[in-house]
Amino acid sequence: MAFDTSVSGILAASADLGIIGNNIANSSTSGFKSSQGEFTDIYAASLLGTPGTAIGQGVSLNSVTQDFSQGNIEFTNNSLDLAINGSGFFRLSDGGVATYSRAGAFQLDRDGFIVNASGLQLQGYPTDDEGNITGELGSLQLTTALVDPKGTGNVSVTANVDSRDLAAEPWNPDANGGALNAFANPPVLAKADQYNSSTSLTVYDGLGNPHVLSLYFAKTAADNTWETRVAIDGVEIDPVDADGNAVVPTIPFEANGQLAEANKPLLVNIANWTPLNANGAPNGAAAQAFTVDLSSFTQFGASFAVSTVQQDGYTTGQLRGLEIDDTGVLFTRYTNGQSRQQGQIAVANFTNPNGLQPVGDTSFVETFSAGAPTITTPGLSGTGLLQSGALESSNVEITQQLVRMIIAQRNFQANAQMIQTEDAVTQTVINLR
Repeated sequence: MAFDTSVSGILAASADLGIIGNNIANSSTSGFKSSQGEFTDIYAASLLGTPGTAIGQGVSLNSVTQDFSQGNIEFTNNSLDLAINGSGFFRLSDGGVATYSRAGAFQLDRDGFIVNASGLQLQGYPTDDEGNITGELGSLQLTTALVDPKGTGNVSVTANVDSRDLAAEPWNPDANGGALNAFANPPVLAKADQYNSSTSLTVYDGLGNPHVLSLYFAKTAADNTWETRVAIDGVEIDPVDADGNAVVPTIPFEANGQLAEANKPLLVNIANWTPLNANGAPNGAAAQAFTVDLSSFTQFGASFAVSTVQQDGYTTGQLRGLEIDDTGVLFTRYTNGQSRQQGQIAVANFTNPNGLQPVGDTSFVETFSAGAPTITTPGLSGTGLLQSGALESSNVEITQQLVRMIIAQRNFQANAQMIQTEDAVTQTVINLR
């Protein structure tokens, strides 16, 4: 019996050394969780139970448990590297089979899916066509295509015109009642004495082509009243009123230099503007309408100054960068200054993480003993927040593992010595005469 008992001890010590060796071997593996053997003693029992003088028959490996405590966070230069600060697992798809991992080293495959080194796809909540996050769990795929351009629809300008200015000469750029036209031969340009101040900004047509919108402000003979002229790419545009009739917009100020509330919003309406190319011919973009809001204008005794200029159009843009916030929301940034929300990473939590079954690649699969996973977003249902540009290192403590290795080695040696002793005793009995 002593032989069998000692052999079980040797097997247990060997298993313990194997567990320790695996821990040490993975001390630099991102997301790895150290393991520990759980051992139980063995007793022979019958239907009547175990007698009080029963001698144990050795030891056996009952289970191998994982230590799911937090590992150190190490920062990287890859925004797709993710670490979970707290509880939870990344949910991955292995050909439709759900696996779970703490290792957050991700990258993009050729189709734009976020995957790990083994090609498993990161799961989350994708966005719909309007950029809204949906409630349907799926593989996260980044769109790397160009962002469609958007034609300008609204322009807002805030400025102060100088109340000290004298009235400008009547608007007559070509001296024959004609309008501004930079493509005429010779070009018809604005005369400096026919306006008091001007500003310009960039607007966009439906194809994303930029155009220069120029605004000219001329003080009239009437008190506190200014006229506005509009040109795009050097060609004068006639604004229209609510009925579609061409008008010359005026800015009527009160005696305090402010616009009366009754005159707000003060909009310059541009209708049926045909975008032109560099030669002055239509460039193929559709005719466009937009408004210029001058409601924030003032007339004080100070030099003309533009405070803010805003417009909602933009040209096409290429993917420039990716950001992931601590709640797992993915933002992509583009060369045209726009950003897009392209999904939210999901995390899973388990009632009994030690019930998960390791399957390699620092991944686990759910089992009955682990309980059903709770799938949520980072920071909810007891899960941790994400750290982008970082990886969770292994939680293996080398010093602790080396001490355990010494103990397991001594256990192995002691059991081997026990076999040697039992052999000597047996040999003595055999030699009796």
